[in-house]
Amino acid sequence: MFDPSDPNWQERCLASFARQPMMETLGVEVQAIDPGSVVLAFDHDDRLTQQHGLIHAGVLGTVLDSACGWAARSLMPADHAVLTVEYKLNLLRPAQGERFHGTGRVMKPGRTLTVAEGVLVETSTPDRPIATMTATLMAVAGRGIKD
Repeated sequence: MFDPSDPNWQERCLASFARQPMMETLGVEVQAIDPGSVVLAFDHDDRLTQQHGLIHAGVLGTVLDSACGWAARSLMPADHAVLTVEYKLNLLRPAQGERFHGTGRVMKPGRTLTVAEGVLVETSTPDRPIATMTATLMAVAGRGIKD
């Protein structure tokens, strides 16, 4: 468990989430939020699929990137934003089902760089990951990027 440096971390993360149009476009909602951990959820929608009717890998990556990003943001000072520096996405099995959860967890917080991991599952089979991610995120302050 981590101790956030910003006493209003939860309010800031939820406000940041509400300002991101991509999450609305994908139908993603915050399922749970704790210091260093965020769970995002979305329902199957045919508009999110590729030609075989599976949820598109780009959607999976976007959801896990966002979950890892807000997990990192929850531990940042109030005047910092967070941007992804890099991530690796492993696609373990086809994304089939009705409802999906993407969890982002901070593995190592840092003043500049934070390492997080993400796991995406279909709700009815939580022990069978569809995708995993390792992400490196950067704290940003004073560069014209505000959260």
